[in-house]
This record gives sequence, structure tokens and C-alpha cells, in this order.
Amino acid sequence: MTTVTTAAPTTGGRSKADQAVRHLLRVPDERAALPESSTHRIFGASILLSATRCLLSYIVLPILLPLLGLAKGVGPIISIPVGVLALTFDFLGIRRFWLADHHQKWLFTALYAVVGAMVFTLLVVDIVDLIG
Repeated sequence: MTTVTTAAPTTGGRSKADQAVRHLLRVPDERAALPESSTHRIFGASILLSATRCLLSYIVLPILLPLLGLAKGVGPIISIPVGVLALTFDFLGIRRFWLADHHQKWLFTALYAVVGAMVFTLLVVDIVDLIG
């Protein structure tokens, strides 16, 4: 008689906080880690999008649009899609760091959270400005 056992996915000694974030981001334990180079690429892209969003909101739209004689309501129409795209890339960036099981995933998660909070705040301001 042969007994077959299957190994359940292990948490690998992960803390409860690690397990909670992995669950929230839908990062499976049994998946092979992604290469760190791909996480750095998506990090660069998402930070670039967030920076572009901030430059649009604080420099390009308030200064250039009035100089060009364009209406005030044009700003939100341009910056809302960029903000949504930036937030999407921020989320994907966080998830990518966790999929790669990057050794600094908590640091990058905190950085993404701060940048994402700023972009989200600008997005809400733009939506209110567009509606009102």
C-alpha cells in the first residue's frame, strides 16, 4: 500500500502582515518569484506616470493652458485619464514587487502608497472640478 501526500502551499515563515498583503494582492505562495529586473522596470514606468501627472497638474495645465487661451475645464479632461493610468501602474508595481518577493517590497509598497495617495487626491480634485 502506497500513501501519496501532497504538500500544501507553505507560508515560508512569512509574517501575518506579509500573508495579509499577499492575499490582498492575490499573490500565490506557490508561484515562482519573478526576476527583480522586471519589477524595477514597472517601478520606473509607474513613477514616471505619477510624475507626469503631477507635472501636468502643477505646471503644464495651470500655466500653459491659460497662455494658449484654452478653457479652464480642459485640465481635468487631460489629467483624469493620466491619473487613472498612473494609479493602475502603481497597483501593478506593488503587485509585481510582491510577486518577485523582492527583498525591499515593504519599502516600495510604502513609496507606492504615498505616491498613489497624492495621485488619488489630485484625481478626486479633478473630478470635483469637472463636475462642479
